[in-house]
Amino acid sequence: MFGAPLLILIALGIKLQDGGPVLYSHKRIGRNNREFGCLKFRSMVTDANVRLAEYLQNNPEAREEWARTQKLSNDPRITTLGKFLRKSSLDEIPQLWNILRGDMSLVGPRPIVHDEVPRYGDHIRYYLSARPGLTGLWQVSGRSDTSYDYRVNLDVNYVENWHLGKDIMIMVKTIPAVLEARGAR
Repeated sequence: MFGAPLLILIALGIKLQDGGPVLYSHKRIGRNNREFGCLKFRSMVTDANVRLAEYLQNNPEAREEWARTQKLSNDPRITTLGKFLRKSSLDEIPQLWNILRGDMSLVGPRPIVHDEVPRYGDHIRYYLSARPGLTGLWQVSGRSDTSYDYRVNLDVNYVENWHLGKDIMIMVKTIPAVLEARGAR
């Protein structure tokens, strides 16, 4: 495997920064409401949940941003190496294992957590009818620079209008989106 040296380098960097685990598994909702552990290279500090709670408690603007988008533009939980891994999307390489297991597909809606289900409203049925993807319309349409409502609309559009040609177009557009780090945080 030609990418093995890169994977080893990433794993070593994560391990050396704080001694914590290399991989992170986060519970996501997939097709037919099936929960699965979505794998990533760890890009956050080991006590990320505690830091998030403290940060949101002490920063009303950040709390508002989190409520609106489930993301933070200046997230204090992300490590220095993690910033690079996220911008380059290298943190998502372990999701190839999720694809091999059948939890995800190459292209599809972005994997969501339980707390995000209400944001989809009646449209959740579209999301639950497809496997989440390693890439998708959201990733090639601005990622974190878009609103959550726009993200939901993209997921619904993807499922309602799915065809193989659309998947190929999304995969082709993913390459420049990743290389240019458009909307990456």
